[in-house]
Amino acid sequence: MGLYVNPGNRQFKEAVNSPIYVDKSGLIDYTNSVLNTHRKNICVSRPRRFGKSMAADMLSAYYSKGCDSRELFADLDVSKHHKTVSDMVRETRRVNAYESNLNRHNVIRFDVQRFLFDESHISVFIKRIQDVIIRELEAEFEEYVDCAQDSYGLPGVLEQIYAHTGEEFIFIIDEWDCIFRLAKENTEVQKKYLDFLRGLFKGSEYVKLAYMTGIFPIKKYGEHSAINVFDEYSVTDPRNLSEYFGFTEEEVQEQCKKYDVDFAEMARWYDGYQMGDTHIYNPKSVVDALTWKKFKSYWTGTETYEALKVYIERNFDGLREAVMEMIGGGQCRIDPAIFQNDMTSFYTKDEILTLLVHLGYLTYDERNSTVSIPNQEIEHEFVRVVKVGGWGSLMETLNRSEELLKSTWAMDADAVADGVAKARSDTASIIQYNDENSMACALYVAYASARTYYAKPVREFPSGRGFADVVYLPKKNADCPALLIELKWNKSAEGAVRQIKDKKYMDWLKSYTGEILLVAINYDKKKDIHTCIIEKYPDCI
Repeated sequence: MGLYVNPGNRQFKEAVNSPIYVDKSGLIDYTNSVLNTHRKNICVSRPRRFGKSMAADMLSAYYSKGCDSRELFADLDVSKHHKTVSDMVRETRRVNAYESNLNRHNVIRFDVQRFLFDESHISVFIKRIQDVIIRELEAEFEEYVDCAQDSYGLPGVLEQIYAHTGEEFIFIIDEWDCIFRLAKENTEVQKKYLDFLRGLFKGSEYVKLAYMTGIFPIKKYGEHSAINVFDEYSVTDPRNLSEYFGFTEEEVQEQCKKYDVDFAEMARWYDGYQMGDTHIYNPKSVVDALTWKKFKSYWTGTETYEALKVYIERNFDGLREAVMEMIGGGQCRIDPAIFQNDMTSFYTKDEILTLLVHLGYLTYDERNSTVSIPNQEIEHEFVRVVKVGGWGSLMETLNRSEELLKSTWAMDADAVADGVAKARSDTASIIQYNDENSMACALYVAYASARTYYAKPVREFPSGRGFADVVYLPKKNADCPALLIELKWNKSAEGAVRQIKDKKYMDWLKSYTGEILLVAINYDKKKDIHTCIIEKYPDCI
């Protein structure tokens, strides 16, 4: 047993023995299914504190010859028979794969961050990684390793071992992208590192499985991206691994029941990460909330504020408007494909917003290619940046938001018109107020407090024979009406109400049995006034 070659299982044992442990061993079923196949190279990228290292520890404990983990996995899902009567052959294969791979493989496991905890290590970390692993390989395969005659580093040594013994290796690399965060501007070292990984994995017969984790997908560097043998499972394209990183809704519900914690409040604070069709909760924050019985920002901190401040204050067209709209609960459409997978190559707001998705400050919905602020924990950090970052009088609008929402519920149309007008004035330095789209952006901020009671607002909601501008649907158990809002520019509030009724925008909400308020708002540019009409459906028909 070594530190890097065929390591033990101590770290995973500590995770399993912890008071709060959520079983993610189903991941092993998938990794077993791709051993020695064209899908054997896996790169998982997730924000920090989303369980990447725990999963790496689990795989190492399961595959490594350097330990006996049978008892450790005995009560976990991967070791159990499942009731799949309709497909007994597949179930038998799954169970057989579990048994035949348990502690049967040579594993090379290392965390790149261990070699880069100081800037002075940047120029030597690649050599250092190879040296310590080769030293352990010498101890394990002494008669087959002739380092003096080998000039190709770790790949050369592994090729020697494979040529003489036929022994294959499983590679488990954590924080693979650490260099792209620590040495953001040092492209020379970054390219050398990618060349090292390319030499280690591309076309190598000794690789049985390569599993890497990090925050970013693999860096795009032209010919240096030739480690394209990896299948990537990112926050923007999680594929079939969504449930194994972060907690699912069902897992959080179970833990809340066990520890007598309010699930609805847990969801409000830590839910919101959309991974494919799966809702994912930040595991670090959930565990801390369960442990201390207190809801607050556990995952975020001082570095979060500084990171957000640096990136959202970049002077890209539309970036501040997008951030402001998301603070109000809205969504912003992006193209994540143009992101270069680093922290410096930015030319558009889409690249900045995609970076924030990978860092965990935004969530991405691949169904409609939109990003949004996932939950209250992250929202607090955005508001902190706005509060001290010179964003005009935006904080005044946020502070008045609850009052505006109550005026809407009370059907006080004059107060709503006045509240929207004040929001327009407060955001004038950020938004060019010149059409219905800019009105909607200001409206989101004006109704920012709606996040507590409503799901994320929907723009151009498909309903009847047209599209409502903005719709707020209440959350489960929220005692408040749905809001169907139509905006007009240089027309009339009366015309907006008439359009709602004539085009039957309410029809889409027929499955919603609660109260619906029709809110029509017009801005008359010539007179510089907002007018509003609020009616209750179906009383108004």
